Amino acid sequence: MEVYCTRPGCPRPQNYFSDLDDSSMLKTVQQKFCTTCGMPLILSGRYLPVRLLGQGGFGAAFLARDRYTPAMRQCVAKLLQPSVSLTATQLIIAQNLFEREAAVLEQLGNEHPQIPSLLAFFELTVPSLQGGKNDRFFYLVQEFIDGENLEEELAVKGKFSEAETVEVLREILKVLDFVHSRGSIHRDIKPANIMRGKNGRLYLLDFGAVKQVTQTAGTSKASTGIYSLGYAPPEQMSGQEVYPATDLYALAVTCITLLSGLQPTELFDSYQNEWNWRSHVQVSPRLAQVLDRLLLSAPSQRYQSAAEVETALKSNSQQPTVVVSPPTVPTATPPPTHQQPPTQQPPVPVSATPPGNLQPGGRRAFSIWDILGGAAFTGFEGGLLAIALTSLLPSPGLSVGLLGAIVAGLIYGQYRRAIEQTEMLVIGAGTLALLVFFPVLQTAATVIYPGAAITGVLFAGWLGALGAIAATAIFRLIYKLLSNVF
Repeated sequence: MEVYCTRPGCPRPQNYFSDLDDSSMLKTVQQKFCTTCGMPLILSGRYLPVRLLGQGGFGAAFLARDRYTPAMRQCVAKLLQPSVSLTATQLIIAQNLFEREAAVLEQLGNEHPQIPSLLAFFELTVPSLQGGKNDRFFYLVQEFIDGENLEEELAVKGKFSEAETVEVLREILKVLDFVHSRGSIHRDIKPANIMRGKNGRLYLLDFGAVKQVTQTAGTSKASTGIYSLGYAPPEQMSGQEVYPATDLYALAVTCITLLSGLQPTELFDSYQNEWNWRSHVQVSPRLAQVLDRLLLSAPSQRYQSAAEVETALKSNSQQPTVVVSPPTVPTATPPPTHQQPPTQQPPVPVSATPPGNLQPGGRRAFSIWDILGGAAFTGFEGGLLAIALTSLLPSPGLSVGLLGAIVAGLIYGQYRRAIEQTEMLVIGAGTLALLVFFPVLQTAATVIYPGAAITGVLFAGWLGALGAIAATAIFRLIYKLLSNVF
């Protein structure tokens, strides 16, 4: 059986002991030691590390087996392994955080199915490799979740759909609601700390940065500088007091990261000092409004609890919503007071389309027949005016310019409802009558029909009407196609 040495810096941590393949020997042997550095390998006389899972600035995690369970249950042995550059004071802080993680896991993990359970917490003192002194190692053993975290999942499958992201959001909201109700704040929500087990369930991991909200007399409310860059809100980055809304901000950043497939640093515009995530994704207005509010820089302006966020997600689009502008991150603003102000009721939005098929201002909306009829009138009138102006004016450029201005006026008059169906008939009939009774206005029509000026006038009018209808229909078709695409 292979056993992995957990001593930091061991040059050859892999060890193989053939006698441990015998189950009776495995259950009864007192201890095994690393063949390279002499480190005890069976942790707390029970747990056998088999491989390294990962390591960071404060610790390393190993996959281990519990030899005192019938199926050699898998678990995670987490070792406090702070950087060698830490001062004595920083080392004490790191040890306190490690102990706090164990205490929180014992309190929360054993009560909630989506938080790993604590199995053991112990200290191991062994002779140092340098000789003449001892090294102290702190271990935390917790339930092993078989699966992959969302950071790994994102790298493999690409960006998440809105439905997949909402699933993550709602599942982690349930966990945070439980965590916050027990007086704790996670402080390190990010895709790498959310695990999807092979059973499909989502788990919240790594409570190493957890903060207890309850404060005793004389204790500082300042937050230690432990956070993941890009996911932490301003109050956490500046070392100020943290709140449940601090976790909700990080969860929102996690969501926009999953939706876009981009890192937080790529979604935040440092020049404008605001989030610019909407230009990279397409989501429903309801989800966008919820995420925008969670990303506000001031904790008091965000949702104050996971339950509030869940309520906002469930509300339909007819209910009051809050439309917020992208947040601006302050650099030196004082933290909000500990007492949370009451959440203001959001305003009821004004409907963009008034009832009764009316446009804003009380005008009736244009139907397709209104549009095509108006196009036919404008084209017919334009054809008649083209004949009249060309007959009267010596300059073609002047004729075209004046004709364009008159046509634009006709279109504007129809848009403002100053020209309705009755006015269209009167204007069209009046213009035709002028051309019929004043031969001087028919001169240009003889170019179309020599010797039959009136026929040329009518032909120009109907040609203009058909051309305007065709152009309008094509324009509407292109507009609808582009609207469906974008």
